[in-house]
Amino acid sequence: MGHDELVIVGRVLLALVLGGLIGMERTLHGRAAGFRTHALVCLASALLMMAAVYQSRWMSANAIGTITIDPTRTAQGIMTGIGFLGAGVIFKEGLTVRGLTTAASIWITAAIGIQVGIGFYFAAVLGAAATLVVLAFFLALERKMPAEIYMYHDVCFSGDAVPSEDELRKLIASHGLAITHLTQHMRDHGKQFEYRMTLHGRDPKCAEALSRHLRALPGVIGFRISPTGD
Repeated sequence: MGHDELVIVGRVLLALVLGGLIGMERTLHGRAAGFRTHALVCLASALLMMAAVYQSRWMSANAIGTITIDPTRTAQGIMTGIGFLGAGVIFKEGLTVRGLTTAASIWITAAIGIQVGIGFYFAAVLGAAATLVVLAFFLALERKMPAEIYMYHDVCFSGDAVPSEDELRKLIASHGLAITHLTQHMRDHGKQFEYRMTLHGRDPKCAEALSRHLRALPGVIGFRISPTGD
């Protein structure tokens, strides 16, 4: 096995390892695009870039003199194609959009594979380490940050026990939450009345307190509280 073959084997193995490490973190968090998906994305990116870097191995000497493959255009094509795969892991569950972080991790994994394919090992390893830090440690930091928490809330009352909008706002405010985008909907010929709204606050425990209150409140037929998130 020649020197070039050893280099290619090393790059393939490194792409599998780096992509697999990122995918393993996604698998541990129960994401659909996990270990195998990320490993394959990184490997495919590395292979496509090596096809451009080692074009002299598969093109004739005459062709090399007249045709040259631009590796930067190869990278551009890879990143464009990865966009379709990333879009496949983003899905809408009710009013909540999920999968954005996994889509971003697939995109950065493709970039890492490109670095491996051209032999830029330092940038590839550094990028993989930074990606793992963002996915693993930034999540814990994000949860501790005093950020606004948003959630979608639907509550349905029986037609003879519908609170006014002011009463509803006071009820929500008593649990440390505020209402935005409130809509009203009457159903079943006036027998049921539904409020739909977006809530926001700073304490994640507010949603549980509101849920307990609504479960014990007379006239409530049903409700739903759906936190937004990735």
